[in-house]
Amino acid sequence: MEEHFDVAVLGMGPGGEVAASRLLKAGRKVAVIERELIGGECAYWACVPSKTLLRPPDARTAANRAAGVTGVSLDWAAASDYRDYMIRHLDDKAQVDGYTGQGATVIKAEARIIGPGTLQAGDTTLTADDIIIATGSEAVVPELEGAENVTTWTNRETFTATELPKRAVVIGGSAVGTETATFLARFGVDVTLVHRGQALLEREEPRVGDLARFHLEEAGVKVRLGARAVRARREGTGSVLELDDGTSVSTDIIIFATGRRPRSKDLGFETAGVTLNDRGAVHIDDHCRAGDTVWAIGDVTGVMPFTHIAKYQGRIVADAILGRPRPATYEGIPRVVFGDPEIAAAGITQAQADEQGRSTAFAELDLAKSLTRPWTYEQEPRGHLGLLTDTDEGILIGAWAVSPLAGEWIHQASLAIRARIPIAALHDQVAQFPSYSEAFQMALENLKYRKETL
Repeated sequence: MEEHFDVAVLGMGPGGEVAASRLLKAGRKVAVIERELIGGECAYWACVPSKTLLRPPDARTAANRAAGVTGVSLDWAAASDYRDYMIRHLDDKAQVDGYTGQGATVIKAEARIIGPGTLQAGDTTLTADDIIIATGSEAVVPELEGAENVTTWTNRETFTATELPKRAVVIGGSAVGTETATFLARFGVDVTLVHRGQALLEREEPRVGDLARFHLEEAGVKVRLGARAVRARREGTGSVLELDDGTSVSTDIIIFATGRRPRSKDLGFETAGVTLNDRGAVHIDDHCRAGDTVWAIGDVTGVMPFTHIAKYQGRIVADAILGRPRPATYEGIPRVVFGDPEIAAAGITQAQADEQGRSTAFAELDLAKSLTRPWTYEQEPRGHLGLLTDTDEGILIGAWAVSPLAGEWIHQASLAIRARIPIAALHDQVAQFPSYSEAFQMALENLKYRKETL
């Protein structure tokens, strides 16, 4: 027998959870389907454990740089115990009970769409007026000759490890690679980061990548750019990773931080009229609609692979189903790398502005040379802020910061970009003294005009 629901949510990561909770509060009959743990990748193997483990070394760095503080040390056993508490010891029973208590039907099984409005979840067939696809993404593990003979990890093994290796090679120079290298190095692991590109964090301004490299090397990470891993082999109790420049790195663990791909393969999406692009991402419109009564949110859409985007899209879809539609907009979404110090950005880069033919002005501010707050926060203060404006429209279009707490105060720029607040209004903002947010006004005072002939 088939059971019918108002909405079926396929995948219960952060986006699925937001959509389901919103719909349940509105009195809808909801089925939630999850093949692993309710909470998804973020809650158990990515965002939550990684940021939990990055916090202790961040606190130690802050203490060591603050005047009058001594004797701060790291305790891996205590940190990993707290990490296990934060990831619920990989047990989602409380989440299952919580959704059941809200009136949801919880199905823990591998599921696929088998036709319009119809899903098969294990031995259960169900129908729904609306289906929300929230199946997330999975780690990309590139082919590497000899990988089967050595120990390799992805984010899952890295951030749930009970013991840390003495040596590790991190392959990949994106946000995940940067955070992974920071975490391990600060906990005393001998880390080499290998990246085939010529800069770290290549989707950001080049200056951001340069600063990221500087601070990684300051933490003891050996950064190898323009190098590609070609072969791995076992050597004694350890391993050797050979690079395409003829050099090699001895290590205990090889960690792949080489991106993620949408989890959409063989899940029957096409039977419901859903189309995928060449990367396997679900095509959606401005309301996250993927087909007739089918919606998609989060990493599976390939829009922006951030937990906060999945949650935002979850709200967009739930409200559309509830008769309160509004289009999703992605201007000014914050992007944060929890390095040491934090790296944050919002809006577009200079290269993207040039591609769009925009007239721009830009400024970079050395925070230690311009503000009081960095000096009250730490000795030998660190920090830079960059701003990019559209001079024709008179608005902020891009911002980045590499600084303590940058992930918090970048939201001022994010809001300004999303709300298209005029530069004149930003000039009139009165920031708390002393604070890092004062940097925005000072940077705006130093804007330099730039116009490209395209």
